[in-house]
Amino acid sequence: MKKTIGMALVCGAAALSGPASSQTPAYHYVLPLALSLEAATEAVRVCALSGYWVTATVVDMDGITQVELRGDGATVHTKESSYDKAYTVVTLGPEFSFDTSGAFFEMTKTNPFAPRLATVTNVMALPGGVAFKSKGVIVGALGVGGAPGGDKDEVCARAGVAKVEDRIPN
Repeated sequence: MKKTIGMALVCGAAALSGPASSQTPAYHYVLPLALSLEAATEAVRVCALSGYWVTATVVDMDGITQVELRGDGATVHTKESSYDKAYTVVTLGPEFSFDTSGAFFEMTKTNPFAPRLATVTNVMALPGGVAFKSKGVIVGALGVGGAPGGDKDEVCARAGVAKVEDRIPN
């Protein structure tokens, strides 16, 4: 019994240091909290100006939520959709060369394999997620959910990213 447990531990350690580490980007940057909050606030503000009650979520390049900001009047489902759009950009964008969830949405119309990817947990094929980039690498994303159409969500997300992008290292 002890050999099996020890072997499982070695196999687990080998799995962690094997192929997964070769896929890790050499550059890792975490958007500072102040910039994350400013970007999310701008996205919610821009949507509110058009009468859209949304939630904005910023995730880091590992897909971990840094900021989630629910605007006045935003319904409960906006939390999930804003996160999923941002998560889609940081997890699939680098591999498939897109920096918005709108581009992934378009890809699902032309790539026969993309619709299946859209069924993966936390992946959403709707516009509304926009990447933060540093040194040409996607280092996070801002997702917006709640406007009457992902195209409107994406306008607000772009405004949030634009608000802070000149302060992200290039």
